[in-house]
Amino acid sequence: MPNIDPKKLPKHVAIIMDGNGRWAKKRGINRVRGHQKGADTVREIVRTSREIGVKWLTLYAFSEENWKRSKIEIQALMKLLKRFVKSELEEMLENGIRLNAIGRIEKLPEDTKKALFDVIEKTSTNKDMVLTLALSYGGRQEIFDAFKKIGTRIEKGDLKADDISEQLISNSLYTAGMPDPDLLIRTSGESRISNFLLYQIAYTEIHITSTLWPDFGKEEYLAAILDFQERERRFGATSSRE
Repeated sequence: MPNIDPKKLPKHVAIIMDGNGRWAKKRGINRVRGHQKGADTVREIVRTSREIGVKWLTLYAFSEENWKRSKIEIQALMKLLKRFVKSELEEMLENGIRLNAIGRIEKLPEDTKKALFDVIEKTSTNKDMVLTLALSYGGRQEIFDAFKKIGTRIEKGDLKADDISEQLISNSLYTAGMPDPDLLIRTSGESRISNFLLYQIAYTEIHITSTLWPDFGKEEYLAAILDFQERERRFGATSSRE
């Protein structure tokens, strides 16, 4: 294992898991096979995160825009999600991993929601690591929903405009109670955020790799962690190296 400094670990790693479809296309196989292989990568990255001590891992699993895909692909993704959370329950319980989900979860099929909420409930007391799946998620939609929630409270008289603060906005997001990501990893080489955690990544370090998600394994993940540890995080202040 590379020389990872446990004192400089990112507390929260977020990942845009991109490239399942292209991975399948390169091999002349169905896109669903790419998603299945991508699920194996999820398992490996979760295990590695737990092994090295990352406390929060958030995976962009299904975006609001993904509902525009074909019904066949969406149905396959929902079945895969249901099967994945069920299959990982025992390991999450053994390793103290709590499952969490953010997004417009109510839009998921009933059987998928049932499986998801069942695992969330059964792992709710685990304290070693939090695995968050962003499902039916969009950053702009999250901000819209947060402002709507705040507006409703103002309408009811529970809040005044002067009460609005950065902390109140953070507490109104899907990610309330979660630390902002320290490191955002995007696979497949695309240099864009794709509507992911727009409010939360103001000072997040970004690592982009051309590797497609199904091929993104433990070794490259650890290399991304090392890259993060070599950076100087200034949060708008002057660099100590200047």
